[in-house]
Amino acid sequence: MKISKKIKGYAVVKPEDTTKLVPAAEAPDSAPSVPMAEIIQMHEKVERPESLIGATYKIKSPLFEHSLYVTINDIVLNQGTEYELRRPFEIFINSKNMEHFQWIVALTRIMSAVFRKGGDVTFLVEELKAVFDPRGGYFKAGGVYMPSIVAELGAVIEQHLKMIGLLHDPELDEHQKKLIAEKRAAYDARSKKNAEPAGLTIEGAGNGGFNVSFAGAGAETAAKAATEANAFPPGATMCHKCNTSAVIIMDGCATCLNCGYSKCG
Repeated sequence: MKISKKIKGYAVVKPEDTTKLVPAAEAPDSAPSVPMAEIIQMHEKVERPESLIGATYKIKSPLFEHSLYVTINDIVLNQGTEYELRRPFEIFINSKNMEHFQWIVALTRIMSAVFRKGGDVTFLVEELKAVFDPRGGYFKAGGVYMPSIVAELGAVIEQHLKMIGLLHDPELDEHQKKLIAEKRAAYDARSKKNAEPAGLTIEGAGNGGFNVSFAGAGAETAAKAATEANAFPPGATMCHKCNTSAVIIMDGCATCLNCGYSKCG
């Protein structure tokens, strides 16, 4: 091959490479180059747009007099293409309580810097949820135990990452779903059976019996309301695996109605 132009670059062709080098002069003009779409990934040099989409979450803790409001804003990368991604960009925490203002500002700045750095930011969830308060934790609505206010902040970030698709709940297999459904049905049937004799015995007991029946009905209604609110029986204890008050005792075996954990295997 005769070289008639100045060499501007070169490449080494390996034996296993089946592609052939075609001189520029012999290249067909009928094959125009197809422009490749540039896929933008999250990195620290991505500039903040004028507006961002996000969500605000309320944290009500017995450790604080006033509620915390956590706002997480997201940036949309490759908008309008098949590679569109929604990634967290910044986080703000606001409250009337100024007692912990310094560590709140420091925490939000660090987390925002991690978000903008890109890569896998899901590790923040486990790091925050592993923080324990030496004074003890608390139960939030739904019977889920929170070891500290920082741990609940981690739970909020986890909820947001699940909403935008960065995290996914581990799905239970068919055997676990069947076991939970059977245990829940057996527990409800036993509770209903235990409540029926009391109503039948008191029905014709006179005036005092009427008062007791009324109290029993009120207690049953309250228990039912509590069950519907928490989605688990009111007498359930906390599961050490998922930190949810959903463990019941059936046939001498402790079983969690939330994650399917059982001491009997």
